[in-house]
Amino acid sequence: MKHPIEKAAEIAGSEKALADWLGVTKAAVWQWKQEGRQPPIEHCPVIEKKTGGVVSRRELRPNDWAQIWPELVPLGQQELPNV
Repeated sequence: MKHPIEKAAEIAGSEKALADWLGVTKAAVWQWKQEGRQPPIEHCPVIEKKTGGVVSRRELRPNDWAQIWPELVPLGQQELPNV
């Protein structure tokens, strides 16, 4: 399975082009592909938009996307608050 940053870079044209989209260095993009690393939260919606949704915020932040963007959690799957 291809890393979502690799998919985004292919759509952008290269890692350098993806970096230019985001206003970061190519080295930053490369680091996000390393195990245990993820792109910063503020770049994820931009990547999703610029890739036309091919690379989603869910893919980019698989462990914490629901906490960051609760509006993406399908209706009926949200946890009810403890009252």
